[in-house]
Amino acid sequence: MSPEERRVGASLASIFALRMLGLFLILPVFSLHAKTLPGGDNLALVGFALGAYGLTQAIFQIPCGVASDRWGRKLVIVAGLLVFALGSFVAAWAPDIQWVIAGRVLQGMGAISAAVTALAADLTREEQRTKVMAMIGSSIGLVFALSLVGAPILYGWIGMAGLFAMTGVLALAAIGLLLKAVPPAPPLHGHAKLPLRRVLADPDLLKLNLGIGVLHMIQMAMFVVLPHALVDHGGLPAAAHWQVYLPAVLVSFAVMIPAIIAAERKDRMRPVFRGAVALLVVVQLGLLLAGQGLWTLAFWLLLFFVAFNVLEATLPSLVSRTAPPAAKGAALGVYNTTQAIGLFVGGAAGGYIAQHFGDNAVFAACAGLALVWLAVAGTMNFPQRRAAPAAENV
Repeated sequence: MSPEERRVGASLASIFALRMLGLFLILPVFSLHAKTLPGGDNLALVGFALGAYGLTQAIFQIPCGVASDRWGRKLVIVAGLLVFALGSFVAAWAPDIQWVIAGRVLQGMGAISAAVTALAADLTREEQRTKVMAMIGSSIGLVFALSLVGAPILYGWIGMAGLFAMTGVLALAAIGLLLKAVPPAPPLHGHAKLPLRRVLADPDLLKLNLGIGVLHMIQMAMFVVLPHALVDHGGLPAAAHWQVYLPAVLVSFAVMIPAIIAAERKDRMRPVFRGAVALLVVVQLGLLLAGQGLWTLAFWLLLFFVAFNVLEATLPSLVSRTAPPAAKGAALGVYNTTQAIGLFVGGAAGGYIAQHFGDNAVFAACAGLALVWLAVAGTMNFPQRRAAPAAENV
């Protein structure tokens, strides 16, 4: 990558990380804190408070992506981060669970994922794009692992109000980073505007959107039951689960890098992508048939993060290459909406299946989903890499 591409990748990954760290820090401790709030004894409201963010994200990703095509990436990102920060401060002040829900709704309305990934695509060459997407995806995985370690400590120091307020401050810091470190996106000259229905109906984009939805359905469904499996079959208390998650995430990054290099530098996107989907199938079958014992669970979790990180990096890169230039933001908005729906459906369906049919039924359902995706991946068209002209290599 050129120096400017490295700066773009590092800056946008940091913006994602600053925003996601605040969100992830809340997840491990919010259900405990909710019991201290008026209305927090209603588990349905507690669950809605956690899920409200994903719901409004799903609603606003497409409009924000379309807006970034029309009015510019940076303007939409700044506006989204301001709305997200406002929601964080409302949740920090919240005197009861209903106001926490209001804050979470506002947080989700700051839907910047499509605009950020579109900006990354605008500022990088095709042959380097997956590496930049990998930097962004890896930052999310890293802050998730760090949040599992840091959340209980920070909650003890500053409480839930402090965590929400810190989330707002981090979002404001991300605005400063965006304005100072990230160059503006190049103008879209000579590209006719396309109606949204063209983006929604494109068969190649539909397959990519199916993929991100399935990936996050599997992720959420898995993590409904994996913590219990680590306790029941691995003998690891909940407070020590980070000892499995953190090494698995870090080692998966090291394994992922050669795969990303092969996909881009050696033009091996097709086998790398399909291999990662096939690895998802193997992991789910492994958890179903051989998921006993701490080391076994840690092994399958490591392989899951390898597949997950490769797919998290390659999917948005493929969307940005497949989408028409004038509708890149809209296409990534649809993509991120599908991702948010997958998170919501995966968590809800995973909980229902586990409650009524047991943990193994969750892994069996995830294996079935992964097999469907593998069949669809076999019919995908992978866009050919086009090297940028020398004058555009920045």
